[in-house]
Amino acid sequence: MTTYNPAAQYEIKVWDVEFRKTPGRTLMARVYQPQGPGPFPVLLDVHGGAWHDKDRLANVPMDEAVAKSGVLVVAIDTRNSPEAPYPGSVQDASYGVRWLKHKAKEWKGDPSNLGILGSSSGGHVAELLAMRPNDPRYNAIPLTEAPNIDATVAYIATRSPISDCHARYEHMVKTNRPEMEKKTKMYFDPWDSIFEGNPMQILERGEKVKLPPLLIMQGELDTNVPWQIQEKFGKLYRAAGGECQVEVFEGCEHQWINDPGPQTTRAHEMLKTFIAHQLGALRKAA
Repeated sequence: MTTYNPAAQYEIKVWDVEFRKTPGRTLMARVYQPQGPGPFPVLLDVHGGAWHDKDRLANVPMDEAVAKSGVLVVAIDTRNSPEAPYPGSVQDASYGVRWLKHKAKEWKGDPSNLGILGSSSGGHVAELLAMRPNDPRYNAIPLTEAPNIDATVAYIATRSPISDCHARYEHMVKTNRPEMEKKTKMYFDPWDSIFEGNPMQILERGEKVKLPPLLIMQGELDTNVPWQIQEKFGKLYRAAGGECQVEVFEGCEHQWINDPGPQTTRAHEMLKTFIAHQLGALRKAA
């Protein structure tokens, strides 16, 4: 089993590769590879952007920080709502998990312990995929070179995830954020999909889902995703039998990790510690 020391320091090599061709564009992936013998733990990063914009470069500081501790990190583009409504980005993430499991050994990674990292709307995607790894809708894009690889993940790490997309939409209405309302409606088209593809409501409905260990890092002053949503989701996740760590960062807004500082460093260290804990648990179970 792969070993991991979150206090380790590696030089990293960074490059972009083609990930998946779509009718509109070629989705790309950015690889952050520690320079050492490996094998390294593997982390797939799914970007945020209100399902509407941004790409694989949205989370560079965190991706670099984790890679430098000895994790093979790969950040992928996913289709945004102008290209494909729900579940388009979840399909891309499912393909990404399977694709990275197939490619990891080539980049000195250990695919057996792959985790997923998602920020904001990327956290919503990560939660859905981890909870429903065998959903045929999410796995609709075949990985022809390795058709038998599945989309299960060992753990989920998130920053300000949209764990209840309908409650988030209602919050946007209440706080008069018409542009964010519009982005939500573009992604959840038809509108009823906002209930079907809603992690909170999946748990409230009592659906049978996978519950890999989950980390939620949430800003206290986040005007996009109120911290109370995460506390409620964490309680439901634990009640359903999953492990969920919810950490609220005092004085922090939605994108606090974009700026260097003590709370950003704390988030980086918390993520590395969480990964180390999960890998340790996997070793004990092996």
